[in-house]
Parts: sequence; C-alpha cells; structure tokens
Amino acid sequence: MNVPEIFGENVFNDSVQKDTLPSEVYKALRATIDAGKTLDTSIAGSVASAMKKWAISKGATHYTHWFQPLTGLTAEKHDSFIEPDGDKAIMRLTGKSLIVGEPDASSFPSGGSRATYMARGYTAWDPTSPAFVKDGTLYIPSVFVSYTGETLDKKSPLLRSMTAIDKQAKRILKLFGIECKKVATTVGPEQEYFLIAEDEYERRKDLRLTGRTLFGAPVTRGQELEDHYFGAIKPAIAAFMRDLDAELWSYGIYSKTKHNEVAPAQHEMAPIFSTTNVAVDGNMLTMEIMKRVAKKHNLVCLLHEKPFRGINGSGKHNNWSMSTNTGLNLLDPGPEPENNTLFKLVLAAVVKAVDEYQGVLRASVASAGNDHRLGADEAPPAIMSVYLGDQIGALVDSIVKGESYTTAKAAEGGIGVPESPIFPKDATDRNRTSPFAFTGNKFEFRSLGSQANVSDANICLNTIVAQAFQCFADELEGKKDIEKAANALIARELKKHYRIIFNLDGYGPEWEHEAAKRGLLNNKTTADAVPVLYEEKNLEVYVQQGVFTRAEAIARADIRLENYNKIINIEALTMVEMARRDIIPAVSDFIAELCQNVASKQAVCQDIPYNTEKNLIKKLAELNDNASEAVEKLEADLKKVDMSKITEAAQAMAHVVIPDMEAVRGYVDEMETLTSADYWPYPTYFDLLYSVK
Repeated sequence: MNVPEIFGENVFNDSVQKDTLPSEVYKALRATIDAGKTLDTSIAGSVASAMKKWAISKGATHYTHWFQPLTGLTAEKHDSFIEPDGDKAIMRLTGKSLIVGEPDASSFPSGGSRATYMARGYTAWDPTSPAFVKDGTLYIPSVFVSYTGETLDKKSPLLRSMTAIDKQAKRILKLFGIECKKVATTVGPEQEYFLIAEDEYERRKDLRLTGRTLFGAPVTRGQELEDHYFGAIKPAIAAFMRDLDAELWSYGIYSKTKHNEVAPAQHEMAPIFSTTNVAVDGNMLTMEIMKRVAKKHNLVCLLHEKPFRGINGSGKHNNWSMSTNTGLNLLDPGPEPENNTLFKLVLAAVVKAVDEYQGVLRASVASAGNDHRLGADEAPPAIMSVYLGDQIGALVDSIVKGESYTTAKAAEGGIGVPESPIFPKDATDRNRTSPFAFTGNKFEFRSLGSQANVSDANICLNTIVAQAFQCFADELEGKKDIEKAANALIARELKKHYRIIFNLDGYGPEWEHEAAKRGLLNNKTTADAVPVLYEEKNLEVYVQQGVFTRAEAIARADIRLENYNKIINIEALTMVEMARRDIIPAVSDFIAELCQNVASKQAVCQDIPYNTEKNLIKKLAELNDNASEAVEKLEADLKKVDMSKITEAAQAMAHVVIPDMEAVRGYVDEMETLTSADYWPYPTYFDLLYSVK
C-alpha cells in the first residue's frame, strides 16, 4: 500500500483546488478557509465547475449537501448532476447548487423551535471543510437552517463558537503585541469501539434495537487479567484495521494509532489533530466507515458507550487546543512557564471557564449511553475538575499561595542497563481519572461518549473560553503595564477558581465528598445534568458569544432530554419484550424438563431425594416468578410516564424506570447462570466477546 499516494485521493483538498481552480479563484477560496474572510460568492460558479469535473473523474454521478441534524447523526439528500440539453443530458453543478440546497426540514428534531408542518429548510456549503467523493456521490459539507433562520444542526453553532473564540483570543494576543489572521481551535478525537461477530449480533434483539446488551451474565474471564490492553491484535481484527486505515487515509483522515483497548473485543483508533470543524466531519465519517468496513469482514462495530456490563465501556477523548495561523499554540507553556504571562493568562481563562460553567460542560457530554460510563472507574467521574500535572500544578499553587516556584524540568529516564537507550521523561504524568486534563500543550476532555457528535463538547468549550477571554480583554485593554495588570488578574482568578483544580485520583471515594465540600456539581444522570442548561447564566453565555439564540439554546436542551427519554423508553420496551416472549418461557421450559426428569427418576428410584434437581427447580421457579413480576412493574411504571413533560419524564426515567430495568436484569442474569445453554434464547457474553479469532 502506497500511503502517500492514496492519502486524500477522494478529497477535494488544497492540492486539488490549486490544480483545478483559476489562480484568483483559488486565492479567494483560501482566504476564506485560512483567514476567515467572508466567502466571495462570485467564485462559486468556478469552484462548482471544477469540483464537478473532479468528482466525475472519480466516478461520481450525484452530489449531496452533507449535514449534521440534531439527531446526532449525519444526513444527506442526493441529486444527480444530470440536466436536460434539448433531447440530450449534460452533467452540471451550478454555483447556486453548490452554495445552497433545500432539504425537507419538517422531520428533523427542532426542539419546538418551528412547527412540524412547516417543511422548508436550507443547507449551505461550509467551504472550510473539504468536499469528498464516496460511493459515486460528491459530498459537500454543509450547515442546516430552517426557513425562518433557526439553526437545525450541530455544525452552524460549532462554526459560530470557532468565530467567537477567534475574535476574543485575538484581543488577548493583541495585548501582548501579537497580530495574526486567525486563531483556530484544533481537536484530535480518539475513538473507542467494540468489534463482534455479525452472526452473534444478529441473534441479539437488544443489540440490534438499542446498541447495548440489556441482559447478560458476566463472562468468567473479562478484563481482570489486564492482558487485552495493547495485546497482540487478532488476525481478523488486524485485517479490519488495515482496511479501515486505507479507507480513512483515502478520505484525508489522519488515522495514526490503533490498538486493543482494556476490555475484550474493544479497540481504539486515534487521529492526528485538525481544525475543529474538519475534525468533527472526519470523526462522523470515521464512525460511518468503521461500521461499513466491519460489515465487509462479517463483523459489527459497536459504538455504544456501554454495550456490555462488567467490562469497560467506550469513550472519545477530545484533545483540544488553540493555535494561530502562524503556528503559535496558546497552550504551550514553553521552557519557562513561570515567565510566560500569555500562557498563564490563557490557562487562567480556561480554569475560570470550566469552573464557572462546569454544569454546562457536564451537560455537553450527557446521554443515556454515557451515563453508564461516567464515574464507573473506567471513565472520569461526572464531577468536572481540571488536572494540571506536577509542573503546571506547582506553578498554579505558587501563584495562589504566593510562594516561590521551583521549576519542574523534564528528566532523563532509563532502566539502569547500559544497552538500554536513555529516554526523555516528561515534566508531568497523565491522569486518566480526570475529566479535563492538561497534557503538555493541550487539554484532554475525556468525558465524551463514544457515539457522540463531538460538536457538542467543542461548542461548549469554545464558547465558555471565549467568554473568559472577553472578560479578561475587557479588563486589560487600555492598561499601561500589561504584564503587571495581567499577573494581578491571573493571581486573582486562579485563587477564585482554585476549587476546580484536582490533581489526585478522581476514582477515590474521598473525592466525591471533597468535591461536595468545594461546591462542585455532581450530576450523575442526564436527567440531572441537562436542566442546568435552562439556567439564565448558562443561556446567556451562548447568546452573548453569538453561538445560539436564546430559543436555539433552549431547543437543544429540550432535544437532549427528549432523546434521553426516547432511548430509555425503547430500551425498557425491548427489555419487556425479550423477557416476556423469550427468556421467561425458555426458563419455564427448562424447569419443566427438570421436573420431568425428577419425576422419571423417582418412578424408578423413590428412595433417593434428588435434592440437587429439586433445589434448582425451586430456585429457578422463584427467579422466574420474580422476573415476571418485575417486568409487570416496569411496564406499569413506564405507562405512567408523561412523555410530553420532558423534564419530569426524564426524572421518572432516571429514578423509576431505570431502577425497574435493573431489577428485571438482576433476576434474568442470575437465571442465565442456572439455565442450560441449550435453552437460553440468546448468545451469551462469551459468545459475543470471544467468537472473533
């Protein structure tokens, strides 16, 4: 495989643009992409013509505006290039068709921001994210808005948040005499996933309908031997990974790292950083390609945060940073961070943002699936905190406590063997239990769920940090001695927000108690996390930074709760159906066979008590009756939920329905361990986790 040759071959990227566009058109387009200049619509015709010609050379016959509605997925409506020319046909893409499309907007979530009977919506080209060809279609990354102007997607507010942080960050840089055309946030979203055999998947109704197993007794060997993490990759999985890399590279996605993750059948792919909206598009495409490539190998890729109980679930680590178009990383502490006032000011802004808007940050990663992970000793806790590490942590401590700072330098490492190379040790370790950890020149937001659209978290991060930058710039602009004023502000703000910094074990039982003493939020469920988005302060930050209107912000909170309620409802109904139609009858049949066996034996040998069989019959009969009663209670409680009252419904789902589901599962999972495999109606965890060779 010639990687440099295939890399980006399906993308209308910079090199293709340079080769196919007239010089002036290319320069105008690059000014929009690189410096944030307003798109010159007069060039659209030339770009469309070149894009169409290139796409046809790749076998494309159609084009689509590819967008990200509030479902959390992607959407596309395909139109052919074909147009009539007398009694013949020509292939054409006009500038107008490139810039704007009109899909039906009535069937997508809007959070009540528009009437469902009003259908018109518009997709509009995002020129900063490159188009690509897939399956004979030219994909044009786009935003999606309603006829009346409400944003109905995740990309529009993401682009707005990037504009907000660009604007406010340049104000901060200007204070230090630094001029640049653009400050862009960059993201490298690591992606965790499971791979299981397709034939086993097809036999699990819960996996097919909900993405996770609603029942399943623990496998006798899970991850306790800690031998799967970074272990040798199985041949079938290695073949999948090779094909996945090749496809991702062809779409210009910098797939860099692949390895086995902690749980059996779990794996990870990590890309190189790219500009945030491009990274988001790349991650959405990555998830789609993962599923498609898996199918070619008779596998199924599970992206649910917790497909299996008792072993680690999957997340998505959001490596976030800020850089200028000249290459200056605003989160790079440099060799002497204690003397780098710009870095300290940026750091103080991030700490301030996370502390003041901790509830919003938690809500940005809230989902039914992710609730299973957060705080489960496999992902960061639901409590938001900032980890700074030894070096930067010591610097902040010295500022807050007014003490002298002792520089922590990177050291040489080795194993004490002359033949072994000396390796450089970083100045600080990494904390996997922290939701928001500083890792050298970026922050790693580790709380995202594996199937999440990473726009949500990055919209939040960009917005709240832009707000902090604005507050700092408002205070510092006009000051004669910027260094003195900035250092005073840094000390004040770090002292004020010191409570959010936590450099120890986030899994420790004492942290939850300590966090409560500090006044930090601990919203463990989506039902508890999302309502903070309705608070005035949290609505206002989005409005002030021009990211959402008030109505848009409320609509998105409504949609997040509605989605949560619908997911739990689907899971509960699926659980009722599986238990009532398949599992309880199967156990009854097994009990009947046991009874028949005992009766047959007693007919021959009446003096033997057959206690083993009788005890098993009694145990299973009791469990089956309890399971049946628990199913009836679950069904009854589910019917009481008024789905039209989304906040109340979410509370009922979280605190009534889910405990009911746990009760049903408890009985069923115990029955699985006692029932003959010949009678159990579904593949077990062993079948699901260990069938791929």
